[in-house]
Amino acid sequence: MDTILIYDFGGQTCQLISRRIRELGVYSEVVPHDYLPQPGGGLKGIILSGSPYSVYDEGSPLADPAILGLGVPILGICYGLQYLTHILGGKVEPLDKREYGRMPLRFQTQSPLFKDVPEGFVSWMSHGDSIVSPAKGFTVVAASQQGIPAALEDSSRGLYGIQFHPEVTHCEYGGRILENFAAGICGAKKTWSMRAYIETVSREIREKAGGGKVLLLISGGVDSTVTAGILLKALSPQQVHLMYIDNGLMRKNESEEVAGNLKKLGAKNLHLVDAQDKFLEALSGEADPEKKRRIIGDMFMKVQEAEVARLDIKDAFLAQGTLYTDLIESGKGVGKKAHTIKSHHNVRTPLVEEKRAAGLIIEPLDKLYKDEVRVLGRELGILNDVIGRHPFPGPGLGVRILGDVTREKCDILREADAIYVAELKSRGLYDKIWQAFAVLLPVRSVGVTGDARDYRYVLALRAVVSHDGMTADVFEFPAKDLLEISSKITNSVRQIGRVVYDVSSKPPATIEWE
Repeated sequence: MDTILIYDFGGQTCQLISRRIRELGVYSEVVPHDYLPQPGGGLKGIILSGSPYSVYDEGSPLADPAILGLGVPILGICYGLQYLTHILGGKVEPLDKREYGRMPLRFQTQSPLFKDVPEGFVSWMSHGDSIVSPAKGFTVVAASQQGIPAALEDSSRGLYGIQFHPEVTHCEYGGRILENFAAGICGAKKTWSMRAYIETVSREIREKAGGGKVLLLISGGVDSTVTAGILLKALSPQQVHLMYIDNGLMRKNESEEVAGNLKKLGAKNLHLVDAQDKFLEALSGEADPEKKRRIIGDMFMKVQEAEVARLDIKDAFLAQGTLYTDLIESGKGVGKKAHTIKSHHNVRTPLVEEKRAAGLIIEPLDKLYKDEVRVLGRELGILNDVIGRHPFPGPGLGVRILGDVTREKCDILREADAIYVAELKSRGLYDKIWQAFAVLLPVRSVGVTGDARDYRYVLALRAVVSHDGMTADVFEFPAKDLLEISSKITNSVRQIGRVVYDVSSKPPATIEWE
């Protein structure tokens, strides 16, 4: 199969580039920054991705220069372009005028990379370093409003570079630029599909699990439900054990809904565990978000291990609905240079790390983004009511309660969040939003109820629009709806006296608060 390789230098959107290429129907794969492929074998091109490093930093990730002799086109994106410039004798430096966010570009000359892309299109910049002097043989194809080189090429050697990020949805014509490279310049055939992914990952699951048992800790959300669906497709239902652990941090009526949905999947082994007291006791008094995530992750594993021993399935593989976003935000990309944004309970906890190192974890979604998981779920025939649910974090309400977690706070947030989501659905807004939820803040605010002074919790509402979870904009609420929802919450949940709306995008904020 024709393949485009994406080199991972630790950037947060590396896998997103690969995913955008796959959307075009061209197979792509992420490889470590020091990977040296063999010529042939379907390799049609290479994309060098971004990085949190500077090319002149000591220990910065550098690809093997031998990739320049493979005879396939190479596209450098941001750090990737700076790498090409650096090793080929150009000059890269930090400038006083740094470029972040939307930036219109001016073409200096024609290039096949920008076929059918109009003059003045808006790119998406995110770089502190810039190209001061292009390497010998390179021509500046486009420049930013500040006159800084934004795209360069040496077509005689098949080398191309852009200083912006075409993979993010905020970049105009980003898909067209990537298609011009992959299908146009590289000549890669469009033979990849989600059905092909299902066949590939199913084969990998069968090869890894063999005839052994596989245990999936399932939350009932999109990721774990789709994971269950693909496990049941790849393996005999007798091999698959689904375990739902009620940790006391779930949404209102979650446990009942999850149990009903799991039975519809056709699983033969379904285990429902009530561990609310254990989780809340372990979290008692802890306010640090990273520690809370680790406590929750470890407790999941401890409860699971106790149940596994009781059920006599201790030799089972552990399956997880881990997404690539979980891995890269936890500093676990394909390479070794990714920075940690926040730890995910199913990625960086010691017990999970131990099982991962032992090769006892199966993660069929670890190369996918959230919207791709939904496409996969539909291919598997999972009901749209489940596929269309907003993302819910593995640690649940534990990371939506800022500060220490108590049963009372969980009950307050559960009720407020249920009202929020129900109102969004009744007003026809739920499906227009990528993710919406409420956050209980660790402060109380003075208010007035009747003629009396009161002192109640502050609740923050969050609603964002996104395509993949890597970037997100604030949902522009109709003012009337936001005011009425706020009033409904404060009138219905007596412990909440004030509601605020979060208007922060990602970046600089994350979607979740912790």
